Amino acid sequence: MTTSSNADSDILVTELVQEFSSQFTLTDEDVQRLLEAEKGWQNKYRRIMLIGKDLPVLPQELKSDDFLVQGCESNVWLTHFWQDEDQNPTLRLAASSDAKIVKGLVAIVLAAFNNKTKQQIQAFDVSQYLESLALLDELSASRGNGIKAIIDAIRSF
Repeated sequence: MTTSSNADSDILVTELVQEFSSQFTLTDEDVQRLLEAEKGWQNKYRRIMLIGKDLPVLPQELKSDDFLVQGCESNVWLTHFWQDEDQNPTLRLAASSDAKIVKGLVAIVLAAFNNKTKQQIQAFDVSQYLESLALLDELSASRGNGIKAIIDAIRSF
């Protein structure tokens, strides 16, 4: 690939992430409110899958091996860019999965980090967030490890 092709590809990825990110408006407070309203694990599980259904469609161009998250049993694609990097950069994320429940878990994680500044991301207590949702107690160990892999990938950006 030529340098021009790489630059064009980077621009396309940035545009696709920007579009996805602007369509994704769920916040961590929304997630907490939605899941707290559910009684019992089965209802919460259903709600997680519904949250995943509301995730914007991830463009095919972003479903490449370059964007696969390592450490997830299901396919999880995740990419990003920092908007306004010169001043107070804001993280824009795009992600999805090929598994319904994982897609919902991806949305829950994105709600915590998407459209946040570096300072907000560093200050966010993700352990408390996950504990308040009571997810890790109910999910299989591999799903819990997958959530942690997604969070680690985001924190590495």
